[in-house]
Amino acid sequence: MLSAQRKSHLLEILARDGRVVAKTVADELGISEDSIRRDLRELAEEGKLVRVYGGALPVPAADRPVEERRELATASKERVARRAVDSIRPSSTIVLDAGTTTLAMARLLPSGTGLTVITPSPAIALAVAEHSDARVVMIGGELSRHSMVASGSLAMEAIRHLAADVFFVGVTGIHPEHGLTTGSLDDAVTKRAIAERCAETIVLASEEKIGAVSRFPVLDLAAVTAVITDPRDRNPLIGALVSGETPA
Repeated sequence: MLSAQRKSHLLEILARDGRVVAKTVADELGISEDSIRRDLRELAEEGKLVRVYGGALPVPAADRPVEERRELATASKERVARRAVDSIRPSSTIVLDAGTTTLAMARLLPSGTGLTVITPSPAIALAVAEHSDARVVMIGGELSRHSMVASGSLAMEAIRHLAADVFFVGVTGIHPEHGLTTGSLDDAVTKRAIAERCAETIVLASEEKIGAVSRFPVLDLAAVTAVITDPRDRNPLIGALVSGETPA
């Protein structure tokens, strides 16, 4: 079987089963695992799948550009955002990560509670200022066209001098085994740096992110304080996310 044929076969398996196990496919085709791994690597470079240990998973829907993600699972994001806002303590200093769920949070923040909001996202800073009387502190840096978030060396320098109570982190993949992941290396580095400067890190887990795995690791689940999920989501992985146990 030619490489192009193998790649088509791998994508068919991914669409059918939701995952590719390299050893299983190699045995099925009677070729080496190295050949399958090479095909998976090339498909990952083309953005058609995400490589994980032992095989591959689909590219998460949440890895799309921010303008496309605004219409993705909006009701679920709204429910997660409301639960997250209800958890905020008065007079807290919080960090709102870039993302569509945190943008929903920004529009729900109450006034008169003495909040300080730090964010690397211009859109979120404007939404907080428009919908509440919270103090707004922006993290500066180079603006990513994909995620519309400040990152790079200037952002890292600013983050070094921050201290906050809670970091509400947005990622594109939340998986019991692979932890928190995102599609941008710069975003992953920025998120880890912010988490180190916050007393608590809370993950916003709308329905399309649970069970998804993106290319770049952010944090292990053991490193976060809590995972806020959609109360209407019946994904069986939610129990493992909350308990910290890897499903069999």
